[in-house]
Amino acid sequence: MGEENQTFMAEFIFLGLSQDLQTQILLFILFLIIYLLTVLGNLLITILIFMDSRIHTPMYFFFFFLLNLSFTDLCFSTSIVPQVLVHFLVKRKTISFFGYMTQIFVYLLVGGTECALLAVMSYDRYVAVCKPLHYSTIMTPQVCLQLAIGSWASSALVSLVDTTFTFQLPYQGQNIINHYFCEPPALLKLASADTYSTEMGIFAMGVVILLAPVSLILVSHWNIISTVIQMQSGEGRLKASSTCGSHLIVVVLFYGSGIFTYMWPNSKTTEWDKMISVFYTVVTPMLNPIIYSLRNKEVKGTLRKLAGRKPFSQRR
Repeated sequence: MGEENQTFMAEFIFLGLSQDLQTQILLFILFLIIYLLTVLGNLLITILIFMDSRIHTPMYFFFFFLLNLSFTDLCFSTSIVPQVLVHFLVKRKTISFFGYMTQIFVYLLVGGTECALLAVMSYDRYVAVCKPLHYSTIMTPQVCLQLAIGSWASSALVSLVDTTFTFQLPYQGQNIINHYFCEPPALLKLASADTYSTEMGIFAMGVVILLAPVSLILVSHWNIISTVIQMQSGEGRLKASSTCGSHLIVVVLFYGSGIFTYMWPNSKTTEWDKMISVFYTVVTPMLNPIIYSLRNKEVKGTLRKLAGRKPFSQRR
């Protein structure tokens, strides 16, 4: 291709979620509240995990994964929401070419890690519920560390491949993106070359980081539910069913919306598509601390102990 056709795109312009000023103000308030809840919730879980020594015992390796999940939720939300909040307040919503590339890489890295961690945590719960006597021999510290490292490593590979495939294409002329943050499928629509191979590469990475984990989650929960049905205790069945139901809600919101976006990257971006992406970029990081943490008996016990502590001056 001739040099004259290799136009360097210095910046991109987002259309955002709305062009109406009043709607943008309302969305700014809503997104700000959600972001603050996300940060506070995940920071609280992190503090509680470090404060309670019981959750560092072999029977509590689940909290090691929970710590990683809280960190990824913080990074995931922070890589997207602050920029969106700024864009709600400005008329021209721009981002540089390298800023776009950086956000895509970070977003895919932490988003992919979250996908893998949710699958690992489902497997951990499967072992705890279905094979409780073998839990400490299956979920050893070495295995837990390997699973956590594997989650980050696999996500880093997917992020690198997707980012490389996306930015190897030439982008010329049109720089207006019908989206509110940096996402490969939205950018591909501006490419001035055939995107088929790139779309197939993104699809393949989607199978690795989306379809494979969600399959493991569904199999794990199916086995958990089958075990719960056989329980003698009605209270135990109710508790386990409630927990599985909550986890599956996250799976539907996070994986369902993600699969919709990345398994059909060639579809035209609509307002409905942008609203769907809000679920896995903004809502899920807020829900995870509630569903995976604050509903957990051990975490709630630690929170009560923390709330019940008196200041030093009052204990004298």
